[in-house]
Amino acid sequence: MSGTRVRMLVVLAIVAGSTGWALVSLLFAQTGHILTVPWLAAATMWVLALAVTLWALLCRPRLQRKPGARPMPALLAARTAALAMAASRTGSLVTGFYMGVALAALPQRFTPAGANTIWAGVAATAGSMGLVAAALWLERMCRLPLDGDDTTIVMPGSG
Repeated sequence: MSGTRVRMLVVLAIVAGSTGWALVSLLFAQTGHILTVPWLAAATMWVLALAVTLWALLCRPRLQRKPGARPMPALLAARTAALAMAASRTGSLVTGFYMGVALAALPQRFTPAGANTIWAGVAATAGSMGLVAAALWLERMCRLPLDGDDTTIVMPGSG
């Protein structure tokens, strides 16, 4: 298992952003209504970012084998790394989608629905970016040095 590349996350965000922008533009052109973004979407992304950050803080002493901390089993470290990888990809897709929605809603920013969509989209985008950052940090912590070589790092389960 290789680590997550930021370039791939950027491409995912761009594709999802284009989809969000196109969806809002098409919906507005066909119906005259703007796609609304629920505030619950933003709250959910913030809660997920907080949960991944908390998991990273709790796992850190175990992964680094700090004195007094019980070492984390390799299988649990691999599952944690897989969770982090999934969270970074999901966060990237959600970031792009809601950013695209918010950008497409800019022409309607002076209407109540447009302003609400923009602010909720920005809040969801920020929460999703927090999720990506927390997931990348957690994934980085799950990398372990190979025996006898302090410079080479691999993901658990890759070797």
